Amino acid sequence: MTVTEGGTVNMTCRVEYNDNTSLQWSNPAQQTLFFGDKKALRDNRIELVRASWTELTISISDITISDEGMYTCSLFTMPVRTAKAYLTVLGVPEKPEIDGLTKPALEGDQITLTCITQGSKPAADLRWFRNEKEVKGAKEVNPSGKTFTVRSSLQLHVDRNDDGVAYTCRVDHVALAQSPQLATEVLEVHYAPRVEIIHSLAVPQEGQNLKLECVSKGNPSPDPVMWTKDGGELPDLDRMIVDGRELTFTSLNKTDNGTYRCEASNHLGTSSAEYVLYVYDAPTTPPPSTTAPLHPIPPDSTALLGTHASDPTVTGNGDPNALGQHGTDHALIGGVVAVVVFVTLCLIIVLGRYLARHKGKTTLNIC
Repeated sequence: MTVTEGGTVNMTCRVEYNDNTSLQWSNPAQQTLFFGDKKALRDNRIELVRASWTELTISISDITISDEGMYTCSLFTMPVRTAKAYLTVLGVPEKPEIDGLTKPALEGDQITLTCITQGSKPAADLRWFRNEKEVKGAKEVNPSGKTFTVRSSLQLHVDRNDDGVAYTCRVDHVALAQSPQLATEVLEVHYAPRVEIIHSLAVPQEGQNLKLECVSKGNPSPDPVMWTKDGGELPDLDRMIVDGRELTFTSLNKTDNGTYRCEASNHLGTSSAEYVLYVYDAPTTPPPSTTAPLHPIPPDSTALLGTHASDPTVTGNGDPNALGQHGTDHALIGGVVAVVVFVTLCLIIVLGRYLARHKGKTTLNIC
């Protein structure tokens, strides 16, 4: 039989044929518990359930580890007849404890968490969880009498991501059924701040409002933050409004151009971030006119003489850039003509000099 520590077990011995001889139950130490309906051992945990010539049933409550062992039912005939039953007691592991936690831990520390549970039989299993995700620890089992002490160690290199993380040690054991024992510790990690600036406008323009937010993460929280411009104080506090971590510009102008710096610090360090502000000109495109001219100018009918309706310069229905393209073509043709004329003049000059030189030579030979 198997029973959990603290539970109750009934032990029954039956015989088919009995010549009016009493049955007897004895414990592993060979101490008589009941002889028939007579209680032999003074132990309030042991009670008689049923006694007859053919059956003897007893009950043992609040079972302990020391109750484990071989129990014997005897019928004192000639020879004595016996039957034996082995009682296995499951040791319930104690609630686990976590040691080694430093509060607060500092970023970069190396710490070892140790989970300990005692009194299990058989040895319990310890499992670690980081929030809901299981992580592996190093297990050690040490016997202590009939029970076991189990330890599991978890080594951590602490960083800022461990701040607020729950580390849980869970004890699994057959005696716990569906209710495992748990111990949880939440890490508190102190670390230096890190800063970044978030801006509300991608292209700030004159007249617009701009908000800069200094996002700083650190533990302890780096409050307050400090804003500066070009290494000095903010020059126009009427338009540059500081509210907590935010810096708001109302109605931007060119004088706001510069490098803005946000700085945050705690006892572990200081961090800063910069934002270079350049204010662009506001759009200056005028709205289209909605009023007609007082004296509309009639079209010049002479301009249509000698032209084709498809000419975009006349009809206005073609490409608006066509006039510019014609001007470009004329300039190109003029340039080509100038080059041709220049080359022709050069050839005439060279040819003239050549003919003059050869004419002189011919006259000399005739003389």
